[in-house]
Amino acid sequence: QVQLVESGGDLVQPGGSLRLSCAASGSIFRINVMGWYRQAPGKQRELVASITGDSSTNYADSVKGRFTISRDNARNTVYLQMNSLKPEDTAVYYCNARIITYVVLFRENDYWGQGTQVTVSS
Repeated sequence: QVQLVESGGDLVQPGGSLRLSCAASGSIFRINVMGWYRQAPGKQRELVASITGDSSTNYADSVKGRFTISRDNARNTVYLQMNSLKPEDTAVYYCNARIITYVVLFRENDYWGQGTQVTVSS
């Protein structure tokens, strides 16, 4: 089975920085899109950033210029560098990966990590 392990969430002051990491493991044939989502209490889960296998990136308007997504294909890992953090960035951040596996047949599915809490407060 595929597992996503997230790390890097913490309490930081406004203007501070964090780097989130997510490593995928298991019976992975190929990882297509990887991304980060976040969800604050009482709000819908929203896409923060995504990155394709060709390193094409996409960002939510609210984080453009502040966050940077990257991936290490050899380690099946995606990162989210977060700079100039604001209180409104406070949320649980979830790693997502669209992964092709092989169990009798090739299958493609989305996998989610457990989430890591990011709190931005003075």
